[in-house]
Amino acid sequence: MTVIKNIKIFYQRLFLQNDEAKYSLAFFRIAFGLLMFGSTLRFVLKGWIEEFYINPSFHFPFYGFEFIQPFSGQGMYIVFSILLLSTVLITLGLFYRISIITYFLLFTYVELIDKTYYLNHYYFVTLISFLLIFLPMNQSASLDKKLKLVRPKPIYNFYLFVIMLQVGLVYFLAGVAKLKYDWLFEAQPLKIWLSSFSSLPLVGFLLEKNWVAYLGSWFGAFFDLLIPFVLLQKKWRFYGYVLVIIFHTLTYFLFYIGMFPFIMMVSALIFFETSTHKKILNLLGIITNTSTQSTAQKTNGVVYLMPLITMFFLFQILMPFRYLLYGGNIFYHEQGYRFSWNVMLMEKTGYCDFSIHNVTKNTSYEVSPYSLLTKQQARMMSTQPDMILQFAKHLHEIEKDNGNQVEVFANCNVSINGKANELLINPKINLAEQEDGFRNKSWILSNYK
Repeated sequence: MTVIKNIKIFYQRLFLQNDEAKYSLAFFRIAFGLLMFGSTLRFVLKGWIEEFYINPSFHFPFYGFEFIQPFSGQGMYIVFSILLLSTVLITLGLFYRISIITYFLLFTYVELIDKTYYLNHYYFVTLISFLLIFLPMNQSASLDKKLKLVRPKPIYNFYLFVIMLQVGLVYFLAGVAKLKYDWLFEAQPLKIWLSSFSSLPLVGFLLEKNWVAYLGSWFGAFFDLLIPFVLLQKKWRFYGYVLVIIFHTLTYFLFYIGMFPFIMMVSALIFFETSTHKKILNLLGIITNTSTQSTAQKTNGVVYLMPLITMFFLFQILMPFRYLLYGGNIFYHEQGYRFSWNVMLMEKTGYCDFSIHNVTKNTSYEVSPYSLLTKQQARMMSTQPDMILQFAKHLHEIEKDNGNQVEVFANCNVSINGKANELLINPKINLAEQEDGFRNKSWILSNYK
């Protein structure tokens, strides 16, 4: 009965009107917009548009999204220009709904072009930008509000809760993903990565110690699992956020993981009280009128969102566990690896060469992927079976266009977390005849220990 009573109380509080929360929503919108502006601008200035999407002659689309291809010519620059503009409009809260929908669609489009560049924080940005489409983020500190382009709406605790839930799930599911033998009981790949920094002054000698790698592995797992619950507790929140800063600052300087540390440090601020967000907005001069609505409103609009939001989060919770359907070592076959918050869990190296057998002429020759792919594409492809299959089919199509009937075989070896090299792909299987999809791929050798 106590559990049922607590659930009822939580449900009532969830849909309690809280117009003060509009300042927290505004704070998160502005922080998200600025962060995405900086991230997009960084992408442009580093020349990655041309390097990733214009120069390559072949791309590795995600299964089911093969129709998504990069625009030719200046098309991709136009895409990123619109992305930049949308982040500015999101920050200002001008035409917010159109801006966030535009950002979500274009960002997801870019993400799906080539799985070579898949990163966990890209997935997070897609998820959070989709969620923000349905929330009234422009009810305060926005040009929409100032220009009266948006009608006043009641604000409920529910809106803040779903953002907290999204941020918290990233941490918690990343913690669950760390509950694997290599991470906990072999301290891999931290042993490999930390030892590479042994030349650092003062602390370098410590990074060679096994106990430091084990400490880092176990701390990382417990941090991810517990930090959402720590941030929810008012008396522990400040100390929890200090840990967030320390943890992500260390990972940023020790490991190359792009914008992920900054995104999580900023996103975790949503756990602070609305009064804190309001003070920051006031300090920056973004808001001056802090009056709030006190009239009770119906929660119909929120209730209508519940089925969509429930499916949205249920999808995220189930996705990381789909790898269990395949058996074997997920780090080896990587079926169900992406979109599962496997953050920094694997050091996987390998090489892959392809043999093409001309059936008509009964001749064979070798093909190096580096001759047709960029260096980064070839490196990523060499260890990921689904990309190996895609490239094999690409080689088959090239020969088919030249009027040749061929078979394509792959000789691929990988090493995971410092273990000995193992054959990844059955070298006797003609990959041109294999189908991609969600079924278990029998041509991936499963003898990796």
